[in-house]
Amino acid sequence: MIVVTGATGQLGSKIVRYLLERVPAEAVAVSVRDTDRAAGLAARGVRVRRGDFSDPDTLKDAFEGARQVLVVSANDTGEAAVAQHAAAVDAARAAGAGRILYTSHQGARADSLFAPMPDHAATEQYLSEARTPFTALRNGFYASTVPLLLGRALETGELVAPADGPVSWTSHADLAEAAAVLLADEGRYDGATPPLTAPDALDLDDVAGILTRLTGRTVRRVVTDDDEWVAGLIEHGVPAAQAQMLIGMFHASRRGEFATTGPALEELLGRGATPLSAVLEEALTLR
Repeated sequence: MIVVTGATGQLGSKIVRYLLERVPAEAVAVSVRDTDRAAGLAARGVRVRRGDFSDPDTLKDAFEGARQVLVVSANDTGEAAVAQHAAAVDAARAAGAGRILYTSHQGARADSLFAPMPDHAATEQYLSEARTPFTALRNGFYASTVPLLLGRALETGELVAPADGPVSWTSHADLAEAAAVLLADEGRYDGATPPLTAPDALDLDDVAGILTRLTGRTVRRVVTDDDEWVAGLIEHGVPAAQAQMLIGMFHASRRGEFATTGPALEELLGRGATPLSAVLEEALTLR
């Protein structure tokens, strides 16, 4: 049985959808914190059980009979996140899983300037020491982040943000489909995958150009001071700790941490990756 955690989240739900196109529903199980939200999957024949990384006792039942377990990374950061991932890895091993897959990041590194990246690196290290075959999916940076960085760019014609660097913006749907391919085709990668990214790395200057083409209105990139940007977030209600974490994303991108690209994602998909312009065009239609 293939067990997918976080199956009602933005990535996990798409992974299950693509997986059900490749394997029978009775071969799929999901581990979710709220089983009511997975009622639609249960109606399709998917096994639905409660599993919470913060409550490891629940994972024993959720992972029962697992041949493979896909651990979708937690939303927390720091020691809490790594502890949750470790609990899921331990539970997968105890259930007898023959392979553990984990949604990591192409920028995973212990010395990253962006807080979630050391967590991914630590989880990959834990997996490597667990003595169970594993695959760490080195996913590109989620393209859905870009609309959140636009601010009032569409109203003012100015995309105001701190200095940045190129990022391999990659769609959730593409990464979910690739995960489903790897789950259905066991053992394709041992250890960390090559970067699973769109073919291009784009910065916010490029984003401003895309917005100009999509809207027909000139959008100009304006670089603001780091401290002013953080202060603005806090003024608008963002907790100070979260604001400091977010500025780390810009620091890391300036250092080129998210600029790596590669062909592996498109090879898994058997088609071109979704361009950032398509993600932004969809986001604009929803505004």
